[in-house]
Amino acid sequence: MKKTLLSLSLITVALVGKAQDCSELFISEYVEGSGNSKAMEFYNPTANTINMNNYRLVRYSNGSSTGSDSTDLVGTINSYSTFVIANGVGVTSGTTTTSPACSPVLQALAQQIDGAYPAPTFMNGDDAMVLVRKSPYARIDIFGKIGEQPATAWSDVAPYDGTLGKWWTKDHSLQRKAVVKQGVMTNPAQFNVKLQWDSLPKDNWTNVGIHACDCSIPSGLKEASKTVSIKVFPNPSNGNEIAFVSSKNINSINIINAIGQVVYTFTHLTSESTVVLKNLGIAKGVYYAIVKTEAGTKTEKLIIQ
Repeated sequence: MKKTLLSLSLITVALVGKAQDCSELFISEYVEGSGNSKAMEFYNPTANTINMNNYRLVRYSNGSSTGSDSTDLVGTINSYSTFVIANGVGVTSGTTTTSPACSPVLQALAQQIDGAYPAPTFMNGDDAMVLVRKSPYARIDIFGKIGEQPATAWSDVAPYDGTLGKWWTKDHSLQRKAVVKQGVMTNPAQFNVKLQWDSLPKDNWTNVGIHACDCSIPSGLKEASKTVSIKVFPNPSNGNEIAFVSSKNINSINIINAIGQVVYTFTHLTSESTVVLKNLGIAKGVYYAIVKTEAGTKTEKLIIQ
């Protein structure tokens, strides 16, 4: 009887310590860009909405074996959807004279803006980033290797500590491969970033807010999981009237100028896939329209002449 109880106990511990595929949040994108243009994206591979208040992002800075700083996440994440937290410099962190601002385009893609320094999204390529579930407590995804400080960044050649090969975790955006269906719960002996991540150039966040994953999606949700299609016309425009036609219902539109200032904001109160903006009243120039829809966010270049 004692042996049976012991066996059951060991099985229970094993199940708690190891997530099943497509059953828990994981990190789906890592953004380490210019200045403080940094962000982390999480993906919900389950069929249920998840309360983000039960999760925390923790940074293990410069090879520390204990968490250096953390941010409690807030909000919800829909099934088969993403949640983005972006660096707050320029919004919550005060002056930017000594700390370059995070791109407002990147911030506009986020569901949460991180706090003032020190905070997890001040990572700089040699910090391990960990997604933690508060209750029941567990490290549910580890990016990097806790307790190791690589030479500037983790790299793509063994021993992957930045001493050989090309740096991947600094001045890049990294996207989780579609075949990944759960996070890394055990601190790796070596962090071979190529195994689970694809690399994009510095300051490339065109797919932030959209993640492709091999976790099974019910047929009714497959269409919603596809990349959002947006058409803008006329473009170039004189600013008197611009139409946005989306494959999904539009929630809001923010227009940002070349130096990152939001010059026009539109919030949609009804469920429509076409929005016509009139008399924008903005000067001639190049702008970016950040269009948030029910199924994701898309950024479109806009020219006013």
